[in-house]
Amino acid sequence: MEIKEQINRDKLPDHVALIMDGNGRWARKQGFARVKGHEKGVGAVKDTVEAAAELGIRFLTLYAFSTENWNRPKYEIDALMKLLVQAIHNEMKSLMDNNIRLTTIGDLSTLPAKSQKELQRAMNATSANTGLTLILALSYSSRWEIVEATRKLAEDVRIGKIAPEDIDSKLFASQLATAGIPDPELLIRTSGESRISNFLLWQIAYTELYFTNTLWPDFTKDDFFRAILDFQSRERRFGLTSEQINQVEATKKKRIK
Repeated sequence: MEIKEQINRDKLPDHVALIMDGNGRWARKQGFARVKGHEKGVGAVKDTVEAAAELGIRFLTLYAFSTENWNRPKYEIDALMKLLVQAIHNEMKSLMDNNIRLTTIGDLSTLPAKSQKELQRAMNATSANTGLTLILALSYSSRWEIVEATRKLAEDVRIGKIAPEDIDSKLFASQLATAGIPDPELLIRTSGESRISNFLLWQIAYTELYFTNTLWPDFTKDDFFRAILDFQSRERRFGLTSEQINQVEATKKKRIK
């Protein structure tokens, strides 16, 4: 049986987040410049987006460019920004054909004007699509996001719009870049690294983490499906005991009947 056919469509994660790591190491292994790894990684992005759409997953967030990535050599940053524009332009038909909505999180004002323009064009064109929502994290870091949310709330307190005691986790989450998007249930990181790298720190409080040694350019649909299968093998307790989880599930089944 194919890996995809083993997946229970009734137990899919609503939201999958992905740290795409290993482009540089893949290129080095092949004897190429780092940029070649990024170019090859575009194919893995396409396969992963298609895999998520095929399964019916509602949200997929890809960590495409962090705020820390601005510290990389200028030639590499320029190549990445050019690749971003090309990839979005080339995949527009596929996004429309597959009913995929594109959106972004991050400090887009720091991106080159051409990148901002292409992103906005794609987001406008796909805004009415109702299938998978593809979220690109660009010039993003979780600490930046949390600081920005804190500033907004501090300003609201200063002008008397809210009182300090009004601030709770729900209000705080409403000021994050991901407001209105469910927290990820599964976070995948490629390349064998086992860290979060300043990605969605608030949102992954109860997220299942999946680490694979596969370098990002070699990541395939089957690799994505394996991560989903692994997720489905886990018991998500959210602080409860297994017995309590079983009771909750039994109650749900009774209501359905």
